[in-house]
Amino acid sequence: MSERPVSLGKLVAIHGTSPHYLQRAAIVAALSLIFFLLALIFFLIWQSFQYFFLAAAFLVVSVFTLMGWWIQKRNSVSIYSNGIVYRERTIAWAEIATVNKLAEGGLSVGLKNGDAFLIPASVYGLDRIEAFIRKRSEVPPVEGESLPQDVLTKREAG
Repeated sequence: MSERPVSLGKLVAIHGTSPHYLQRAAIVAALSLIFFLLALIFFLIWQSFQYFFLAAAFLVVSVFTLMGWWIQKRNSVSIYSNGIVYRERTIAWAEIATVNKLAEGGLSVGLKNGDAFLIPASVYGLDRIEAFIRKRSEVPPVEGESLPQDVLTKREAG
């Protein structure tokens, strides 16, 4: 979002795409570009259309990887003193009813009005996001889990 929502207060943290996902995408894009160039060179040398089609396939992989990388930029969670912003949704702490870790690694956030949204595993710092949501919205922690130490310290101080 280009503008900070006025009603949510001070910006506390921004969690963007995890570096692991960005690194994987960069490696795939770089390798597919290298193989694309090699296939074009082989096509120019041997004049076989098999290399042309192979080059086209590597170009398609590279383009889709870069498009996915661009789309992943939207998956950022901004945490404010009075709520969170995920994609185009602005949610106050009072609106959040539940937060659950998913088996595949993401977070499911349920709202009091019955809606829910998913924060994918590709977002960096899911544990901290979950801790902030549980701390600020008074969602109780899951049995056997505890909040990270830095969030506990801020909770006791604030």
